[in-house]
Amino acid sequence: MNSIQDMESSNSENTSFNSIGNSNSTTNTGMSVSDLPSPSSTTPSRYENQKRRDWNTFGQYLKNHRPPLSLSRCSGAHVLEFLRYLDQFGKTKVHTPICPFYGHPNPPAPCPCPLRQAWGSLDALIGRLRAAFEENGGKPEANPFGARAVRLYLREVRDLQSKARGISYEKKKRKRPPQQQIQSLPLPLPLPLPPPPGAT
Repeated sequence: MNSIQDMESSNSENTSFNSIGNSNSTTNTGMSVSDLPSPSSTTPSRYENQKRRDWNTFGQYLKNHRPPLSLSRCSGAHVLEFLRYLDQFGKTKVHTPICPFYGHPNPPAPCPCPLRQAWGSLDALIGRLRAAFEENGGKPEANPFGARAVRLYLREVRDLQSKARGISYEKKKRKRPPQQQIQSLPLPLPLPLPPPPGAT
């Protein structure tokens, strides 16, 4: 995800991410923030590599948090803080309601509206972090990335960006494979109804 790579390479005034990728970092729960299981016989997929980077980034965020947070004490509220923090590295123009290009997918000119993380990027990020949490020994019922507050936040971001950018995020319906035509016998034509009594 570009935003995570941007975050890794940027030098933020408040938070330094220079130690991302440190394989020795572990949380207070003993869960490693970098050692994700991967197939031993094959190279990790792009998804697995991205998931590992995201997990390292979140672990570093917790370490740099003031006060520092352990994963065991991390809640949905901390995940929301993390998502809002990532907005400063976003590359998606999200128009404000007073902008003349509000609701236009392809604005004809530049505008001063802020850059944000795209909803799709955040949604994919949360999916990877949710999986990484459980792969590193976290219990599904204690997964902060699956918290109701996080789901509601993502839905809010999706709706706001959909309106602001004039882009529909409705899921595309899968095309069903064409069904084979069943040979059917021609149906007989229906018989005409008799006239009602008393009709002439």
